[in-house]
Amino acid sequence: MLKLLLFLKIFLFLTTSCSYNSAIDSNYYCEKLELNCLKKNRRVSFKTSKGDFDVKLYGETNPVTVNNFIENIKKNIYKNKRFYKIINFPQVQIIYSGTYSETNYYEKENQNLNKLRRNIPLEIKLKKEIEPKYRYQIVDPSQIVELTNLFEKGSLAMVKNGKRNSSSTEFFFVTNKIPELDGRYAIFGKVIKGIEVLEKIDKENLIYQIIISH
Repeated sequence: MLKLLLFLKIFLFLTTSCSYNSAIDSNYYCEKLELNCLKKNRRVSFKTSKGDFDVKLYGETNPVTVNNFIENIKKNIYKNKRFYKIINFPQVQIIYSGTYSETNYYEKENQNLNKLRRNIPLEIKLKKEIEPKYRYQIVDPSQIVELTNLFEKGSLAMVKNGKRNSSSTEFFFVTNKIPELDGRYAIFGKVIKGIEVLEKIDKENLIYQIIISH
């Protein structure tokens, strides 16, 4: 009898744990982070000191990351921010921007922006799965080929905070394919107009404003 009771307790614990994990989806994180998650693709326009370019945001596959980014735009936190770091490789550039502390000129502004900084879950979508995977890097080669979004010319992704989380305010573009990063970052958009402007961005160029088109 005691063995039967012990078995039932273990069974109930395991089944409860499984049902809890399955509930951690995009809706869970949208509610937790107080985001109004519209699961649709969006379009934004970057107005920079080098020129303008347009970006498609993948709200259908990355609703948490995209809607966090949209909220940041509405709060104007990217206004007059620099492209603070550019890493040059032979075939590709990685171009960083956002609210990295060194990009802000006034200590008071730093303090205000620090209140907005938080971690959001790493969000990566596989083709055959309905929901994205959260807080989980894709490193298995058999899963890499199933990724919905890969790094290609003009891809936009969030900087990471550790292995399981993305920064909520810092992002980067790549100017070409870079498969070494596939499955490790939340790719949530791509330049669809004005890629030649992105390719000319220099360190210290400014984002004047990001405008939500639709």
